[in-house]
Amino acid sequence: MPCKNIPTPLTIAQATERLKQGEIAAIPTETVYGLAVDATNDQAIARIYAAKSRSQNNPLIVHVATTHDAALYVEWNLRAQQLADVFWPGPLTMILAQRKNSPICKRVSAGLETLAIRVPKHPIALEILKKTSLPLAAPSANISGTLSPTTAQHVIDGFKGQVLVVDGGQTKIGLESTVVDLTQTPAIILRPGSITREKLQAVIPIGQPAQEKSSQPKSPGQFGKHYAPKQPLRLNATNVEQREALLSFGTNSIENATKCLNLSPKGNLAEAASNLYQMLHELDHPQFSCIAVAPIPDVDVGVAINDRLRRASQKSEVRGQRSEVSTALK
Repeated sequence: MPCKNIPTPLTIAQATERLKQGEIAAIPTETVYGLAVDATNDQAIARIYAAKSRSQNNPLIVHVATTHDAALYVEWNLRAQQLADVFWPGPLTMILAQRKNSPICKRVSAGLETLAIRVPKHPIALEILKKTSLPLAAPSANISGTLSPTTAQHVIDGFKGQVLVVDGGQTKIGLESTVVDLTQTPAIILRPGSITREKLQAVIPIGQPAQEKSSQPKSPGQFGKHYAPKQPLRLNATNVEQREALLSFGTNSIENATKCLNLSPKGNLAEAASNLYQMLHELDHPQFSCIAVAPIPDVDVGVAINDRLRRASQKSEVRGQRSEVSTALK
């Protein structure tokens, strides 16, 4: 059933009121839909972790309306200002030291002294941020580890209709924000996204991240298994086996798929990124034994696409206990 929560002033007003009362509302951003709550309300933050079945050591990203608002919660510096001047509002999250006596709940940063923060570039998200006058923690509006939502219907299906969704249509970018750690020199990318290494390096120096894994990530999206459909993925496929669906790219010549969707027939990586989750949602059906994914060039935004696909194809990790959604969303 199509979503009826279109972004009318009434729906935005309802979401704003819910957020002020410490409740949850799903809102669109330019990246993916976010499950938003007041980042200063500890009980609301606890409900987010429970509703998503999210590991308690996986920090959240705080969304604010302006650069000035961001500087209220983190130790602002020259590199942050340089990046904000170019990329905010937009799909860039910065990791910075959290200000002492910050009103942001400790659960948001999973007990770390850093904070992940960004200014989204979506008119509905910005309007809600301005009307609430609150910093909003807004992780992707899905159960942790599963496919991210790029439409309101994805959110409705994922949470069985038990959360208010402000419908802003399909998200434009379709991949989670780039995350850059500014607590290190040079800065490093913790999660690739549509703002690429090359774009960041044109503004500030960007180093190579360490390869060792940490049990306490600074950023979302650093766990091995993530962004995954229910059906298994087979990457870099050059053929299609019986009962496999195909996620294609460009003008490849793979034939005989039970069903085929093409991320971008013209080979446009930005278009492929925008379509990635939408098409994976569509192919994630038990009639298929597997989703075969054609090779994606590992350049530009393709780096972020391949990051999501690699994580989606990993074996499952042990996570926190799954809570009843109906209870957590109350």
